[in-house]
Amino acid sequence: VIWMHGLGADGNDFVPVVNELDLTGVPATRFVFPHAPKRAVTINNGFVMRAWYDITLGDLEGNARRADAAGVRESQERINALIERERKRGIPARKVVLAGFSQGGAIALQTGLRYPKKLAGIMALSTYLPLADSLPQEAADANKTAPLFMAHGVYDPVVPLMMGAGAMTLLNSMGYKVEWKQYPMQHSVCAEEIRDIGDWLRQVLRA
Repeated sequence: VIWMHGLGADGNDFVPVVNELDLTGVPATRFVFPHAPKRAVTINNGFVMRAWYDITLGDLEGNARRADAAGVRESQERINALIERERKRGIPARKVVLAGFSQGGAIALQTGLRYPKKLAGIMALSTYLPLADSLPQEAADANKTAPLFMAHGVYDPVVPLMMGAGAMTLLNSMGYKVEWKQYPMQHSVCAEEIRDIGDWLRQVLRA
């Protein structure tokens, strides 16, 4: 499971969550928590922090088309390289889950939906679909049927619910089967969500 953090956090952010997941019956599983590179982030007045791509206020006002395409694709290649590293260790792509929160979830969707080999699944939390306009041309047939889990807080003040729900609706219209959950929370993770993540991971990692 390659799990990507949100803007300004680092790879340690979701490490504690693993111990809260019920993975009963799942084969031995490696969790990889990469660090995003450090870069100046426009929405935070150019302050340098860990970010998978640059982000502006317009990106989070329902117009994800403004996303930093070069940065998004650079991070996509970083995650592709991590998948290849696992494959060289003997883990086939079909046993790899891409997961992420917020910006990390955007990169999980960007990478997973375009990855040319079948993945075990894609999990995107409190996020949206970057570069949505190019997805119909770039989507990989291998992952048209990949299990997709998306979850969002109803009261999210950072990535509005409509952005996550809009991504889910678009993916459904393209034929993807999205398992969608929403919770009475803000831009965070809650206990009920962690239970649902565990349930979903048990399904896809046992398959």
